[in-house]
Amino acid sequence: MGRKGGGRGLGRGFASLWSAAAVSSLGDGIVSAAAPLLVTSLTRDPVPVALAVFVQQVPWLLLAPVSGVLVDRVDRRRLTVAANAARAVLTAVLAVAVYAGAVSLPLIYATGLLLGSCAALGDNASAALLPAVVDSADLPRANSRMFGTESVLNRLCGPPLGAALFGVAAGLPLTVDALSFAGAAALVSTLRPLPRPGLPPARPGRREPLGRQFTDSLRWLWRRPALRTLTLALCLMNVTLLASFSVMVLYAREHLGVSEFGYGLLLTASAVGGLAGALVAPRLQARFSASVLLRLGLVLETLTHAGLALAGSPWVAGAVLGAFGVHGAIWVSVDRTLIQRAVPDGMRGRVNSAFMALAVGGSALGALLGGPIARLSGLTGPFWFSATVMAALTLFAWRPFGRSIDAPAPGTDPAPVEPAADPADPAPSAASAVG
Repeated sequence: MGRKGGGRGLGRGFASLWSAAAVSSLGDGIVSAAAPLLVTSLTRDPVPVALAVFVQQVPWLLLAPVSGVLVDRVDRRRLTVAANAARAVLTAVLAVAVYAGAVSLPLIYATGLLLGSCAALGDNASAALLPAVVDSADLPRANSRMFGTESVLNRLCGPPLGAALFGVAAGLPLTVDALSFAGAAALVSTLRPLPRPGLPPARPGRREPLGRQFTDSLRWLWRRPALRTLTLALCLMNVTLLASFSVMVLYAREHLGVSEFGYGLLLTASAVGGLAGALVAPRLQARFSASVLLRLGLVLETLTHAGLALAGSPWVAGAVLGAFGVHGAIWVSVDRTLIQRAVPDGMRGRVNSAFMALAVGGSALGALLGGPIARLSGLTGPFWFSATVMAALTLFAWRPFGRSIDAPAPGTDPAPVEPAADPADPAPSAASAVG
């Protein structure tokens, strides 16, 4: 556990996780701009461009039942280290192929599928580690610091650097990303071992089947109205986000007319907003209810898609993305804290896996829709589609996102501080799927 709520620091365990997140966030930010540029160097068809985003989401759906149970059974620290090490190797292999002039769309898709598989395991384990090393009272501060670091390194510094490195050599951004994964693995390995929460057997000497354990976590989510509404809303928000942002590189290059480096700078606009949002999120959470912040978030996300559809210049689009970044940081801090405080330690992996299966399932569906919509109705078509769906979601979720979402679920402690009753967390949020 970290230091008690109200203490200055968040503990050595958090420092290790934070450092690892910082290193990998920079590498991922570099690739978030370089990878779409690599794909568009091979094709300008929006369908295969969006497909490159889709293949990274699929493993979250396929591995969800296994991932959650595995995270609750094994040493989460070792699983995080192994996943990051595997990602380092996979990214290095793709970099070598680029340097050798042997890169192709099938290779990019295959690598993306494997990297997504590692993320489904490693990110789930890493998300479950955070509330195990930070006290419940400090979770808003820890989440805000994590998101602020991601905003600065992943979305502010990374994209323009990635675009610039891509201009020097197409394989250079991938090389840096491989090194960042290796560094993250080394940093997490310094975290002290934590006790395994373990899974109770169905009968003496036996454990429940994997499928049963996963469906139990889905039922656990479904029986809690606040978390159920939040999960379904995030699923639909990710459908709209990826439907639009899976073709963002083509929207920026062809609709707005920016260069490769300009595309990287455009992505940083949301990071600037994200940094500002991360700085104010803890104060806003202390002053306003989750109900108010979530309702405002729905409105802002609807306006984001409409604004990008109407934007005719990179300056306007950049301003819209900046506002979206503020909203994204606040939304992530609110939903992570709600989930972390509600889920018992022994169920963190499984519930987080179920939560992410639905949330990332929305991302996968959105990425699958974005390309065909852009092909049929132009590059602003996905944004109009997303604005329409978000307006409907806002109307649907307005009442469920009332005061009851702030109330603790029956049988749960809203702010536990001991490991046995401590709560849980998620990961790739809507706001982090921009690349």
